[in-house]
Amino acid sequence: MTFRQARYDEPLLCERMRPSPAEETDLFGVPSSLRRESLSLPDLPEHEVVRHYTRLSQMNFGIDTGFYPLGSCTMKFNPKFAEELARLPEMARVHPEQDPSTVQGILQILFELQGILAKISGMDAVTLQPAAGAQGEFTGLLLARAYLDDRGDGGRNEIILPDTAHGTNFASAGMLGFHVREIPSKDGRVDLKALGTAVSERTLSLMLTNPNTLGIFEEDVAEVARIVHDAGALLYYDGANFNAILGRTSPGTMGFDITHFNTHKTFTTPHGGGGPGAGPVGVKAFLEPFLPVPVVTFDGRTYGLDWDRPKSIGKVRAWLGNSALLLRAYAYILSQGSDGLRWVTDRAVLNANYLRHRIEKHLPVPFSGLRKHEFVASGEPLKANGARTVDLAKRLIDYGFHPPTVYFPHLVEEALMIEPTETESKETLDKFADALIEITREDPKLLRSAPHNAAVARVDEVLAARRPILSWRMLQKGKGSEKSA
Repeated sequence: MTFRQARYDEPLLCERMRPSPAEETDLFGVPSSLRRESLSLPDLPEHEVVRHYTRLSQMNFGIDTGFYPLGSCTMKFNPKFAEELARLPEMARVHPEQDPSTVQGILQILFELQGILAKISGMDAVTLQPAAGAQGEFTGLLLARAYLDDRGDGGRNEIILPDTAHGTNFASAGMLGFHVREIPSKDGRVDLKALGTAVSERTLSLMLTNPNTLGIFEEDVAEVARIVHDAGALLYYDGANFNAILGRTSPGTMGFDITHFNTHKTFTTPHGGGGPGAGPVGVKAFLEPFLPVPVVTFDGRTYGLDWDRPKSIGKVRAWLGNSALLLRAYAYILSQGSDGLRWVTDRAVLNANYLRHRIEKHLPVPFSGLRKHEFVASGEPLKANGARTVDLAKRLIDYGFHPPTVYFPHLVEEALMIEPTETESKETLDKFADALIEITREDPKLLRSAPHNAAVARVDEVLAARRPILSWRMLQKGKGSEKSA
């Protein structure tokens, strides 16, 4: 074990503020009523600011520094060439209010990306507006409702969700005021009998992830589609696990009407930190008139924006979406090509199943059969020695690995959800498996007090949730708890 995370007693920049000497400044005739005598900004030299942020980065963990097997969230490496493209002045210095005639290059990229995503997903049209996968779900359900209202079937207000669904599915449906009806799984897949009983004239849509959050492929998806469509409802594909089917199948092939893409999960755009995201939505042709405005168009010579769409649901985000992230996704897809995207899926599935076979004798994996890009192990055996999955997860930090997702999905007791992604080598997977196996043999007291080598000791998650520290101002006021930071 060689991992040791940097640890600094690093003050906030605002805590290092010092008064600047008063200087006579030529304000070019600015009226005194508009002048400020001082700014609440730290007066620090450049090297101190650089050192501050460098030290903070050394106390953090990211995909650039280590393995990040966060099941269901797909934390994979972001290629640096795409980051460089997004920083080019042709992208970074463009203003969204510019006339379309002055941004033909960017509009061309967005137009081509729409077509590429439509082909990948088996859909007929794509909007790039949504700012995240969750907003893509929200947009997709708005499209379904608009279509059903237009055909005179607006009384449908139920969304059916399997118990393997992502939490955002429930949230998106709830935000739109829909009634959520959850159905159980059978052997890790949708229970067709339960689905047949649940659908009715009130059903608006079934939202389904395939493969699901257990990493299991829904082999009866064609029958699922038939049941839903026979009831007059629409079938929604949650694109969270798209990286498990690239080049092998598509939502359109499986019978879905709507899908969203998580560009960070599938196409390596940056993820996390509360920053900008992208969650494009693809639809079959009968839903195309309802897509958000404006739609990027091409008349054979010029790229433009179409606002004249009377059935559109309107805008779901400012401008055209997060164009810099969409550029990254576009560049990544072109760099891979169709063969490369299929390799992404093949390698992701291979890595997940290799890792599953290495650890399942120590941490059992419920439900039989092949997994796709991820799998869910159980930390239940740890309880015999007085430890739990959360203790194993904290201890993994001491080995230099970010913990996988824990306690989700709820179908698995003491769940440990692992997604290695296609980017990791066999050497990394073996080191991770060795660490997991070693931890299952360690003294439970060592696990319960972990992590020991991280910048921050074990936090109180309950206190952090109940009394979160949301800004440095709360620290200054003494609110919250330092252990929840």
